[in-house]
Amino acid sequence: MPDLLLNVHVVIFSLSDDALQILLSPLAGGGWVLPGCPVNATESLEEAALRAFSDQFDRREAYLEQLYTYGEPQRVPGARMVSVVYFALIPADAQRTSGGVMRWFRVDALPGLAYDHAEITGYALRRLRYKLEYSAVGFELLPTKFTLSELQHTYEIILGEKLDKRNFRRRILEAGIIEQTRHLRSGEGRPARLFRYREDAVAEVKVRRLFP
Repeated sequence: MPDLLLNVHVVIFSLSDDALQILLSPLAGGGWVLPGCPVNATESLEEAALRAFSDQFDRREAYLEQLYTYGEPQRVPGARMVSVVYFALIPADAQRTSGGVMRWFRVDALPGLAYDHAEITGYALRRLRYKLEYSAVGFELLPTKFTLSELQHTYEIILGEKLDKRNFRRRILEAGIIEQTRHLRSGEGRPARLFRYREDAVAEVKVRRLFP
């Protein structure tokens, strides 16, 4: 019986090209897998997860949350592997676009995924969408300053549905988790006020069904 292997894998989400994207790594012999690595004896699970994709983003911090542990005996042919899976969120302006063999793919146009990684990816996406209803996790995909239109568009991309503009703005402002800045964003038409996530805001927003 093969030795038990302990790995971490990470479902890494980001927004670019007007779509929610996932970072994947090519598998020798064909197919794609989620970024991952074995856990060293001297590091924590979270340290291993960050190491698995640290060369793909420009900031030391990334939103990271443990998702689930997968350990079915036959999930990886020829190996007895247990994978502790995390999901991570990276703002588009923190992505690195050069170097490495990993590639970003739209979540609605993923290539063939090996092993049980399609199942893992689907579960991570459901978890992300669920968390939008009761937490401020969506802000982790945004730059530091953003307009209300950009914020709404971000949530629409993740949820895969349109949101009522007036209702969205009323609820997000009532939640008290963002604040105006003194800055405006110029473009076509009237300049738009920039907002930011409040540093002292409670991470878990105490409003159920914030976005219907």
